Order: sequence, then C-alpha cells, then structure tokens
Amino acid sequence: MRILLIGVGGVGEALAALARPRPWLEQLVLADYDLARARQVFKKLGSPKHFKVEQIDASDRRAVVRLIKKYRADLLMNAVDPVFNEALFDAAFDAGAHYMDMAMTLSKPHPTKPYEKTGVKLGDYQFARAKDWEKKGLLALVGMGVEPGMADVFARYAADHLFDEIDEIGVRDGANLIVRGYAFAPTFSIWTTIEECLNPP
Repeated sequence: MRILLIGVGGVGEALAALARPRPWLEQLVLADYDLARARQVFKKLGSPKHFKVEQIDASDRRAVVRLIKKYRADLLMNAVDPVFNEALFDAAFDAGAHYMDMAMTLSKPHPTKPYEKTGVKLGDYQFARAKDWEKKGLLALVGMGVEPGMADVFARYAADHLFDEIDEIGVRDGANLIVRGYAFAPTFSIWTTIEECLNPP
C-alpha cells in the first residue's frame, strides 16, 4: 500500500512509527506544512528507504491532488486538525484515493437560530457524499480517532468475539495524563477539544 500521510505532529509521527515495519507498506509520504518537522520525523524513524518527505498546505485542495498523483497514493491518511477535513476529503475523492481521518468534518451553527436549532452536524458534509464515494469504488473511513473509531472497533470486537448477547455499550472517556513541565497536556489538538466543547446542539 502507498500512503500519503498529511500531518506529522504527535499523532502523525505515531502512525508513521506503527506503519514503518508493516510488510504491506510499499511507501509512506510524510507531508506537513512544516517541512523541518517532517524531516525530523523521517530521521527519527531511521530514514527508511520507503519513506518520502514533502511540504504541503493542507488547505490547498489542488496541491493535495497533485501530491496524491505524484506518489500514486492508495490512501490519504489525514492527521491534521479537522479544519482541513473538507479540503483533504475532497482532494482524495478527486484524485481517486481512499481516505481516512480521526475526526469528522466540523459542525456549523444554525445560521439564524444557533441556540435553538441544529445546524450542520459533525460529519454531515462527509456522510452526504457517501453514495458518490461508493459509485467511484472508494472507501472513506471518517472519525477513526478514539471516539468514534477505536471505541467502535473495540465494541465490535467484543460483540463478535467475547459475548453471546449485548444489550447496550456505553463509552466513558477520561485521562490522568501528566507530562512533566506542563500544567495542562491535551492528548490531541487543543483546537479540536475547544471545538467539541462549543459544538452546537
């Protein structure tokens, strides 16, 4: 598999480290706005021959399409802030690549009654295009971070392999992460955390 990984921050670096030894990985392109960061991760992982490094502006849909085509990527793995999801999701579709992200497209408040009515919900932008992706024979896995994503995979595994019958599955999330030298250490993008807290009803 040939993967274009856009976003080489903490999560992107972890994904690259996990993918590196996999026998199915033919090529992984580490692409980030900060080229120095992408190069740093490349060196940290031992400069593997099947890894490439590129600079990319994730908001530039056409540039992303060109990069997908340049490396003949099978999958665009989105590891950047969700504010870029629409551009990356559309670029993958345009270029004929599969797509995966960790947080769905962002919500938007109702234009006239933001405190009374629901506007655009998380993921609506992507779910509305599901049939188009299906017709093109492409797979888009959205919201594959912790919840939904990992929690859904764990729940499905439990249903298929651990229990005869399940009435309900509840997910609770919490952490006591401590990083020395930091009074507050979020486990992922602080902006995503703020956006989730400010989500419209």
